[in-house]
Amino acid sequence: MFLQQIANALALGSVYALFAIGFTLIFGVLEVITLAHGAVFMVGAFAGLIAVTRFNLGIIPAILTSMLASGLLGFIIDFVAVRPLRKKKYHHLAPMIATIGCATIITSISQGIFGAEAYRFPFDFVPTKSYEIGDIQLTLLQLVIIGISFSLMIMLILLLKRTKWGKAVRAVAENRRTAALLGIPVERVFQITSFTSSALGGAAGVLTGLNFNAIHTYMGGPILHRGIAVIILGGMGDIRGAMAGGLILGFSEIMSVAYISSDFRDAISFGLLFLILLIRPSGIFGKVPERKG
Repeated sequence: MFLQQIANALALGSVYALFAIGFTLIFGVLEVITLAHGAVFMVGAFAGLIAVTRFNLGIIPAILTSMLASGLLGFIIDFVAVRPLRKKKYHHLAPMIATIGCATIITSISQGIFGAEAYRFPFDFVPTKSYEIGDIQLTLLQLVIIGISFSLMIMLILLLKRTKWGKAVRAVAENRRTAALLGIPVERVFQITSFTSSALGGAAGVLTGLNFNAIHTYMGGPILHRGIAVIILGGMGDIRGAMAGGLILGFSEIMSVAYISSDFRDAISFGLLFLILLIRPSGIFGKVPERKG
């Protein structure tokens, strides 16, 4: 039973980690907590659903469609709400307030189009097969969610470590002024980062819709809260921490439902995160900045 719950937690935690890794990428490069990321996640889920129900696309094309739609939306949000603030001296809360406004607008438009009801993928979209590995039973859907989530996260890590764009991203995240002096197109790095992180959020939206068999216009709020908790738990701006934090949150939620009660799922999960932060306030992989003077 315990091993089975670990397998279930892996499927849920991998989606949380995928959402959070895009979230923390924006923070690490732009130094902004984009509170529209939950709305982007929701739009990505609906884009994937439309690709399946209206154009009869398979899961991989649907994921790619979702990533393209949410990536473009993230690019527009950066261009309209965040980029103008980068050119001026602004209070650190200004981008957060601007992205809250963007999230509200996106959610309101989505509600006008889709309404408040929940939508579902076709019943037979992913065949209801299951596989036994020892005492663990994994459904085909769980394997698909885990496989796609980890594949996208590994691809991002490889891009950051082994490509010219990845080196530019790491240089801008370290010191954008020095990066500009070295000839790195900082503004272009910001735009590509916004597109990439939003695309990952859209993919997470589709996988969440498949996992819970429900897509609705309010789904961005709860995942946003979990994303913020995960990046703080893992260490602000650290991709390894986002992956670890997402898996820890998924594990705590599944175990609390399995062994205690679903009514206390959020209380127990966020309580565990609180205890971890009491022990290590900087997060799992974070570093406490040293004060000078």
